[in-house]
Order: sequence, then structure tokens, then C-alpha cells
Amino acid sequence: MQDRFEAGMTVRREVLGDAHVDRAEAARTAFDTPFQTMITEGAWGTLWADDTISRRDRSLLTLALLAATGNFEEIPMHVRASRNTGATPDEIMQAFLHVAVYAGVPKANHAIKLARQTFSELGVEL
Repeated sequence: MQDRFEAGMTVRREVLGDAHVDRAEAARTAFDTPFQTMITEGAWGTLWADDTISRRDRSLLTLALLAATGNFEEIPMHVRASRNTGATPDEIMQAFLHVAVYAGVPKANHAIKLARQTFSELGVEL
């Protein structure tokens, strides 16, 4: 559905920023276009476009879930996106503390390391 794709692209740009989306779109190939379309429509055009919970809350949930499931490669991207979602460094730390208790200290420790590095790159003093 094109409307869901367009809504997803709008939300994706608002959350991740134009520069990130432009880089991702420039790197897209015919092979991964079906995947990119699916995540733009599903994740961004359906889930993130829904206003039942705030983008700040979605951001915190996403970071906690990424850490809890060991999907660390996307944590820096979502830490950077927190500038656009309103999730603060203190709130992100609280999300990772939840991960430590409910999913494991090593996962939380690694997520915190990645967040610290990303905040440092962004010039955010912690």
C-alpha cells in the first residue's frame, strides 16, 4: 500500500533524520528493495506511525528490546534517533537497567558502552 509506504518514509525521516535515510536509500539495491519496503511500511508506516504511545516511549522500548535480544548493531542508530524522539540519556540508562535485571547484565553492559560511545560522538556530556 503506497500510503503506508509514504507515511513510513515520513516517520522514518522524522525519527532517524534525512541524512541517515538518504544514505540507506542510496545503498538500496534491487535485492534488498523488498526488505526495505517491508520495514518502511511495517515498522515505520504502521508501528512508529501509530500515536497510541509516544515516539519517546517507542524509542525507549526499541533500545531495551535491541539490547535484550542482543541486536547491538542498531543501538547507535536508535541512540542518535533519541535526539528526535525526546528520549533522554537518563531515560535510556533506565531502559538499559531494566535490560540488566530482566535480560542480563552483559547485554545491558554492552548496550551502555555503545550508547556512551554514540553520545560522545554526538557531543552529549553524560
